[in-house]
Amino acid sequence: MNWNVYLSGEIHTDWRQKIMQGAKDYGLAITFTSAVTEHEASDAAGDVLGKEENGFWRDHKSSKVNAIRTKNMIQKCDIAIIRFGDKYKQWNAAFDAGYCAALGKPYITLHAEDIIHPLKEVDAAAMAWAQTPEQIVEILKYVISDS
Repeated sequence: MNWNVYLSGEIHTDWRQKIMQGAKDYGLAITFTSAVTEHEASDAAGDVLGKEENGFWRDHKSSKVNAIRTKNMIQKCDIAIIRFGDKYKQWNAAFDAGYCAALGKPYITLHAEDIIHPLKEVDAAAMAWAQTPEQIVEILKYVISDS
């Protein structure tokens, strides 16, 4: 069986690449999907609908266009990995976790120990909390293996 793993959250580090490379190194049958990770492209997703002078309306349009992709990919995934970084507050990642929980989709959170408290509800619904991409790869290896 080929697994579909959705990678959500923080876009400023290489955690996605580390997980994808680790899965490749183990020969895991995984298709990875993700939101658009190029910040400017994501912010401009709704610009095709017309120029906005007010930043709120630009963000509003783009978030709706981005949600088409995000909602579809989360609905189709077997499991989501949701990364919370230390530099920015990823409200979108928290929303993705809540959406997964509402759909009954299993997810694993990936974040440092120092943000356990603000993520306690998100972590409570997660199937696991990991601190490194390598831990994620080991979990995927375990749950995907035939034995």
